[in-house]
Amino acid sequence: MLTVGVLALQGAFREHAAAVRRVGARVRELRQRGHIDGIDALIIPGGESTTIGKLLVELDMLAPLKERLQAGMPAYGSCAGLILLCKTIENSDQPSLGALDASARRNAFGRQADSFEAPLSIPEIGDAPFPGVFIRAPVITRVGPQIRVLASVDGRAVAVRQGRTLATSFHPELTRDMRLHRYFIGMCGEQTSENL
Repeated sequence: MLTVGVLALQGAFREHAAAVRRVGARVRELRQRGHIDGIDALIIPGGESTTIGKLLVELDMLAPLKERLQAGMPAYGSCAGLILLCKTIENSDQPSLGALDASARRNAFGRQADSFEAPLSIPEIGDAPFPGVFIRAPVITRVGPQIRVLASVDGRAVAVRQGRTLATSFHPELTRDMRLHRYFIGMCGEQTSENL
């Protein structure tokens, strides 16, 4: 059975872990470097990207996760997780895992008070709209040639995929809709041209 490591340093990791269990995979909550060994995939939850980045450095987890991602380990990041997966974070020198050939802008939709929900068209997961929950959400401002934009809001990319790396500006873990988690687990078993 697939073991998904959910980064459990800060943010909505419990909700992601519960969603992964609901779609039939095993979960390991990652709180220290030794927890990384033996995982098959990684989820980085929403939360505060600067805090998560600092903790990854302090706990000596950044380098081993980067190595695993460069070797092709599947990853999914929501909100703060999207930011940490991008190669470039605009107006910031915070650490990044650099798994996505993309640039992100933090809090692009505004402050906490500007949080919103919107139905999203994501054809890769089905015809029914997906309930996008945006909380101080980032956007992707630049995408490399291998990135596929899966969903947009007002012309701004909010869901992307590169090989076996998935990222969303919104929080599917805060909904009852399991389609994105199921999609990610399905991605974990795929061989893509970017990872061959």
